[in-house]
Amino acid sequence: MKAVILAGGYGTRISEESKFKPKPMLEIGEMPILWHIMKVYSHFGINEFIICAGYKQHIIKEWFANYFLHTSDITFDFTNGNDIIVHNKRAESWKVTVVDTGLNTQTGGRVRRVKDYIGDETFLLTYGDAVGDVNITQLIDFHKSHGKIGTVSVYNFGQNKGVVKIGDDNIIEKFREKSDLDGDLINIGFMVFEPKIFDYISGDDIVFEEEPINSLVDKGEFKSYIHKGFWQCMDTMREKKKLEQLWESGQAPWKVWED
Repeated sequence: MKAVILAGGYGTRISEESKFKPKPMLEIGEMPILWHIMKVYSHFGINEFIICAGYKQHIIKEWFANYFLHTSDITFDFTNGNDIIVHNKRAESWKVTVVDTGLNTQTGGRVRRVKDYIGDETFLLTYGDAVGDVNITQLIDFHKSHGKIGTVSVYNFGQNKGVVKIGDDNIIEKFREKSDLDGDLINIGFMVFEPKIFDYISGDDIVFEEEPINSLVDKGEFKSYIHKGFWQCMDTMREKKKLEQLWESGQAPWKVWED
């Protein structure tokens, strides 16, 4: 099964760094967050990836083309015909297809543009700017069990403030700290789809989270997989720093793989 990763947007909400490179290439612990996402999938046996690139897509292609240079010790031997010797080669069992899906294409259009690379088979889909310890095997098994076109992982992100219950005359009846039970369930990506989803995407201007998803909802063809572990997006510099601190502490919850 292939994993499709949306990595083509501008990343305007974290423009301090995304003006230089695509947001999925912003680094956590000296490796792009895109790499972290792929490592999660790979841990569960998903090793074929299709990257929906767009904004500064050449940076993603060049990074994979020079993967050994980024992850290994290198000797440049100029005394022997400019030989390059790679030491401690870190190989991944990955097959990666990076597709230029256009600069201004919407998310649905990007998925539609990689249809030929996916083929007529079930595929995984996620965003290139968030990590989590989602059990991909259980997600796939859940999707297969219900027979619908799509499955999306959802997560209770909770609230970040204390909760107050107010009664008559504005009298506070109860005050407590936040809990994991507060807040609404949100779409965190880590989706699974049958190829029939392509029937719901008509062109480049289609936002995947709007017309296609709403059509599936209306027809009862979209189910949720509730994730109760860790998940964090990287929309802001504050969120990026949070992920960096977790990684540097050696306690990154999304690091489900072994070195």
